[in-house]
Amino acid sequence: MKNIRYIAFLFIAFLGAAPGSNAQEFNPQDSLIIDSTHVEDIKRADKPITRILFIFDSSQSMLGRWDGRRKIDVARNLMSELLDSLATVEGLEIGLRVYGHQKPVPPQDCSDTKLEVPFEPDNIDKIKFVLEGLVARGTTPIARSLEEGAYDFPDDDFSRNIVILITDGVEACNGDPCAVSLALQSRGVILKPFIIGLGLDVEFRDVFECVGFYFDATTSREFRHALRAVMDQVLNYTTAQVNLLDTDGNPTETNATMTFHDRLSGDIRYNYMHTINEQGNPDTVLLDIMTKYDLVVHTIPPVRKDSIVLNPGIHNIISLPAPQGYLRIEIPGGNSRDSLVECIVRKQGDPTTLNVQQIHQTGKYITGNYDIEVLTIPRKSFTDVNIKQTFVSKIQIPEPGEIIIHFNEPVIGDILHEDGDFLESVYKLSPYKNNYSIRLLPGRYRLVYRDAKDKKTKYTVEKRFNVYSGQHFEIKTK
Repeated sequence: MKNIRYIAFLFIAFLGAAPGSNAQEFNPQDSLIIDSTHVEDIKRADKPITRILFIFDSSQSMLGRWDGRRKIDVARNLMSELLDSLATVEGLEIGLRVYGHQKPVPPQDCSDTKLEVPFEPDNIDKIKFVLEGLVARGTTPIARSLEEGAYDFPDDDFSRNIVILITDGVEACNGDPCAVSLALQSRGVILKPFIIGLGLDVEFRDVFECVGFYFDATTSREFRHALRAVMDQVLNYTTAQVNLLDTDGNPTETNATMTFHDRLSGDIRYNYMHTINEQGNPDTVLLDIMTKYDLVVHTIPPVRKDSIVLNPGIHNIISLPAPQGYLRIEIPGGNSRDSLVECIVRKQGDPTTLNVQQIHQTGKYITGNYDIEVLTIPRKSFTDVNIKQTFVSKIQIPEPGEIIIHFNEPVIGDILHEDGDFLESVYKLSPYKNNYSIRLLPGRYRLVYRDAKDKKTKYTVEKRFNVYSGQHFEIKTK
């Protein structure tokens, strides 16, 4: 199966009003034209192509009466109005699949589903022509139509693929639309379905609840309004701002990369660099309204907020705590070689490396306690270093001294750091090297070695020496 990346299932259910209800007459003046402002948003924004596949119910039950007319006629009129309003939307392609139109019942033919108009530019008149000629006659294979409809989209990993199912009832062929929806989601279907039910009772709500969001409309007028609201969500993006909150709960933190993941598939949808605009507020980002998001802010360590649902028609505020302070590690008086020393930063009590920071650089971290390991010789460790909001926590390392060693022949040995009666190897001598220039932190050391060619332990040599900050001296080996 092709890789279907961004597919939303929008289940639009046409069910006639119950006999005796106060049904309103179909009124062609209630236009479905999409707001031109939203259309301009589509033109301006750099968005992937949107493909909408309409799956249209032409089963025998569509001959039933609704608001004084046959349901299939009402559906055709609504579809034609909607298609006319979509004709001017750039970056949009439409296809049409129909079921229940090829074989009459009885007998029941659950394979009666067909792609009638494939995706192509400027095909709206062709879709309207096919709709006009449909005859309602067959059964309702919803699950099979959804499953086969997934193959109707071109193989394009970056398009937004929308499926809109127009039906007057539920599955009639022992299929399971909920199972099909879940299976397709596991293959990359990332957007939760919409269900707009006309006159559906509680039982039908229970049927569709496993498929997606349910909306109820009891008349064609209510359905028209619901359909327009759904299309606004399908075609339009919404604005949002991300408030990175400091310790006081104010949105002052910034300059962090933000990644928006699709909640269902985990796919990366957007990367933004958080910015405070000229008005001093977090700058606006543009997001697809159809997706539920998990947000990761790449601070150190990262912070995240899951299951973000955006509201259409408003400016969305996404807030999460991200208070940060600074860490600076210095070697006063150190030379250029010392500036290359790296420091491992870990969350207190956690062996996982969060960051590697160089000496004389300032790193930014989420407030809290950290363990620092400085890769000097020997290594220097600091535990429970507290990072406070906007405060620079400084650690100073004493300036190393430098020792020079020359051997006539390669040797095997160690430089051992002496701490009372405890000796720790801090530097291994190489059997392929004669000359060394090593910077060591102040302290007491021992040089223990023997010539690489010697085969007896008794030829081991031990030299003791002290290192002082800023000192430069040579260790005599003969």
